[in-house]
Amino acid sequence: MTTTTSTPTAAAQRALDAAVLPRRFGWWYVAEAQLRSMKAYGWTIVASGVGQPLLYLLGIGLGLAAFLDVSVAEGPDGPVDYVTFVAPALLMTAAVGVAMDEFTYAVMSGFKWRRLYYAPNASPVSPPQLATGVVVACVGRMLFTAVAYYALMVAFGAVGDPVTGLLIPLVGVLAGLAFGLPVMAYSASIKDDRGQFALVQRFVFTPMFLFSGTFYPLDTVPVALQWIGWVSPVWHASEIGRALSYGSAPGAWPVGLHLAVLLLMAGVGGVLAGRVFTRRLRG
Repeated sequence: MTTTTSTPTAAAQRALDAAVLPRRFGWWYVAEAQLRSMKAYGWTIVASGVGQPLLYLLGIGLGLAAFLDVSVAEGPDGPVDYVTFVAPALLMTAAVGVAMDEFTYAVMSGFKWRRLYYAPNASPVSPPQLATGVVVACVGRMLFTAVAYYALMVAFGAVGDPVTGLLIPLVGVLAGLAFGLPVMAYSASIKDDRGQFALVQRFVFTPMFLFSGTFYPLDTVPVALQWIGWVSPVWHASEIGRALSYGSAPGAWPVGLHLAVLLLMAGVGGVLAGRVFTRRLRG
C-alpha cells in the first residue's frame, strides 16, 4: 500500500503566505484601523486632551488655591502647594476618562451596532489579537492626553521634580488600563444597552473621581468612604504620581504596593477581556 502526499496549489500557497502577517501582527492591523477611525472625532480628542487640563489647572491654580490659607498636603520636605498636590490626580482621572470613553459604547458598537469586530474575526486575526488591537489604540489616545496634561502641569509649575515626573504620563496610562480593561470585559459581555454604562458613569466613575483623594488626602475622608480610594485605580495612580512629582508623604503606602495593585487590576481585566471577546466571537 502506498501513500501520497498532496502539495498545495499555487493559489492555496499564496493564501497561506498572505495569512502569515495577520496571524503574527493582527493586533497591530486592528490598532491601526482603530486609530484611523479616531480621525472622525480627532478635534474632540485634541480639544478635550488640551482644553480640559487647561481649564482645570486654571480653575484650581488661579482660583480655588487662592482661597486656601493652609496647606492640605505634606511631602517629605514639608507642605506642598495645592495645585502641585491636585495635578497628578487630575492627570490620572483624565486618562481613566479616556478609558471610559473607548471601552464602553465603542466596544459595544463593535459587537452590536456597527459590528466592526466580525470582519476581522473572519480573517486570520484571532479574537485575543482583536481585543489587543483595541487596547493598543486606546493606549495611544490615553498617552496623548496624559502627555498633554503633563506638559501643562510643567507650564503651571505644578511638578516638584520635572525629571522623575516624566514617568507620570505612563502611570496615567496604567491607571486607564487598570480601570478600563475590566470595563472592556463587561462591555463585551453586554448584548443590549439598557443604561448599564450610565450606571457605571454615575456610580463607579464619578464616586471614584470624587472620593479617591483627588482634591484632598484620602485620610481626611470619613473612614466609611476611604474604601473607595483603596479599590480605586485613580487613588493608587495618584499616589504614585505624587511620589514621582514631590516625594511620598510621611506614612504613605509604598509605591511598589500601589503599582502592584494597578498591575493586578490591569492583568485580571486583560485576561477577562480576551476570554469574553473569544467567547462572543467564536460562540
